[in-house]
Amino acid sequence: MPKKSKKQQSGAGGTPATVALTTAGVDFTVHSYDHDPAHPSYGEEAAEAMGVSPERVFKTLVADVDGTLTVAVVPVAGSLDLKALATAVGGKRAAMADPALAERTTGYVRGGISPLGQRRRLPTVLDASASAHATICVSAGRRGLEVELAPAALATLTDATLAPIGRA
Repeated sequence: MPKKSKKQQSGAGGTPATVALTTAGVDFTVHSYDHDPAHPSYGEEAAEAMGVSPERVFKTLVADVDGTLTVAVVPVAGSLDLKALATAVGGKRAAMADPALAERTTGYVRGGISPLGQRRRLPTVLDASASAHATICVSAGRRGLEVELAPAALATLTDATLAPIGRA
């Protein structure tokens, strides 16, 4: 059973993502669970541990679009359509970014990359399906830690473009 915390974490106990949410005054809920390093999918593990539909749990992926690192936030129930991502940001070609570069640039480790509180702000695209939900869950910046918030709040804080970039 996941642990839930309605408190807005900041300071020593928070992550850059939760600190960013607290600073912005956004309403959010933190969900923590025991991460299993043997689980084959970080996102599916989060959905299972929290008892939340995989359509409401979103993964944060970093891609290279025409030489520019770009964040894609898509449901864990599907995958990223790289061509649609490139189109959404006015690019021609997209490929997944090197994981080490994604970690260095965002300040987070793979499986814990949050679209919020990144070391360097990157162009962000949120899959349009997010707007069908009152709240969605994204990584809070650490494996085993998710944050639940309104999709509109996430889009505003990340200056995200909403576009159909996920595929089932």
